[in-house]
Amino acid sequence: VQLVESGGGLVQPGGSLRLSCVASGFTFSSYAMNWYRQAPGKERELVAAVSSAGGRTYYADSVKGRFTISRDNAKNTVYLQMNSLKPEDTAVYYCNAGSNYRKMGDYWGQGTQVTVSS
Repeated sequence: VQLVESGGGLVQPGGSLRLSCVASGFTFSSYAMNWYRQAPGKERELVAAVSSAGGRTYYADSVKGRFTISRDNAKNTVYLQMNSLKPEDTAVYYCNAGSNYRKMGDYWGQGTQVTVSS
């Protein structure tokens, strides 16, 4: 099993980034997918989730209206479009796969750093 994130980087406040997570080694279309983030000194938190077929999505209140999660089961890829970024969005973002929607799964990516700073 492998989850590989990409798309992180340094962006100014108000800017946008698109994270991608490519999955391999399991039946991607059967798994719910999550994006978590962890800032220094803070616990890892669920940012967004999408059901296996993509019909249901969840967002943390802190990102609602600014972030969009989506998936392409033909490409084994889940995305996180992040707009209107704020300094408090700075964190390592992790892709996570699990059997149940909105539940932390067993499979993790290595993480990608997002830094929002002027």
